[in-house]
Amino acid sequence: MKQGAFIFCAVALAACTDPQSGGEEPFAPDYKGVETRLLDGDLVNFRVEMGGARSNEDVIKYAECAAAQYALIRGYGFARHVRTQVDESAGIWRADAVYTISPALPRGLRTIDAEVTVADCEVTGIPTV
Repeated sequence: MKQGAFIFCAVALAACTDPQSGGEEPFAPDYKGVETRLLDGDLVNFRVEMGGARSNEDVIKYAECAAAQYALIRGYGFARHVRTQVDESAGIWRADAVYTISPALPRGLRTIDAEVTVADCEVTGIPTV
């Protein structure tokens, strides 16, 4: 009886750790594009759209990657998140994000180092502007 219980537990654990048996589909993002609008001086609006997102966080990260690259393109090293609104409809996720860009580390808690963020986006395969 002990041996049967051991085999059951081993099979159950294998099922828990095997990604093929979990029923979840692999993450397959479809990055559909970025629209960038300069609002005022250092205030920039990014609208991104993607399919295959797992949650708000995936589309928010896409917008952050766009903001970081935009900051570098404009000759700035930093950005500060102001706000992001996320919407999902029929499997298409959209984010409407606003960031400030600056040459020096801005005040606030939600700042990003543009070079570090763009490098991370390249490693994770998230496109930038």
